[in-house]
Amino acid sequence: MPFVELETSLPAERLPPGLPLELCAAAADILGKPAERVNVAVRSGLPMVVSGSAEPCAQLLVSSIGVVGSAEQNRRHSARFFEFLTARLGLGPERIVIRFYPLDPWQIGKNGTVMTFL
Repeated sequence: MPFVELETSLPAERLPPGLPLELCAAAADILGKPAERVNVAVRSGLPMVVSGSAEPCAQLLVSSIGVVGSAEQNRRHSARFFEFLTARLGLGPERIVIRFYPLDPWQIGKNGTVMTFL
């Protein structure tokens, strides 16, 4: 059950229409998970600084069970997420940062329990 959170200083009107659904489909493909399990949030217009600069920027947080736990996995994921984000947001790769967090099943609640028991 991946969680993908995009935060950007770009105003909402500069984001492509349908970006949350596009990001959901891209994340499902990149992470090898069904889109029905991917959770996406997009926050725009945030005051942000990346690499000491307040120029337009974005950061992506990707957390999931089992697919973001190694450097090799994340290197592959990073390349594909950067390809998606630079194309959709019109930002250079130097203005985007990605953070990967592995999760354990007991850390995600769903349907009144945690994923460990589902």
